[in-house]
Amino acid sequence: MKLREYFESVKGRGVLATADGDGKVDAAIYATPHFIDDETIAFIMRDRLTHHNLQSNPHAAYLFMEAGQKFAGKRLFLTKTREEQDSELLYSLRRKAYAGDEKEPKFLVFFQVDKVLPLIGAGENG
Repeated sequence: MKLREYFESVKGRGVLATADGDGKVDAAIYATPHFIDDETIAFIMRDRLTHHNLQSNPHAAYLFMEAGQKFAGKRLFLTKTREEQDSELLYSLRRKAYAGDEKEPKFLVFFQVDKVLPLIGAGENG
């Protein structure tokens, strides 16, 4: 099953982990990724700590835990490739709109998927 199909068919919760240029780590709850193509995903984010960290360190990890399963899910290892602010694409991808949030800038941050592993274990290649 392709990664896009997996995320379209499975419910759960995700955590995006980043670190700044000094290595200070942050983790934040994020919805499932938006798929641009088979090797590129994107997240919509506000100008907060996660976004700030990605300005000095392009590497991130996304941990996804399937709902109702004890230890099922995926770990995605990512590298930021670019971002755009308040773009038409960003607004076309939004799943929800919140009252009053139109004033705050939003960023569509694109990532290359470097590696995919199961939630638990090293995967098929050990």
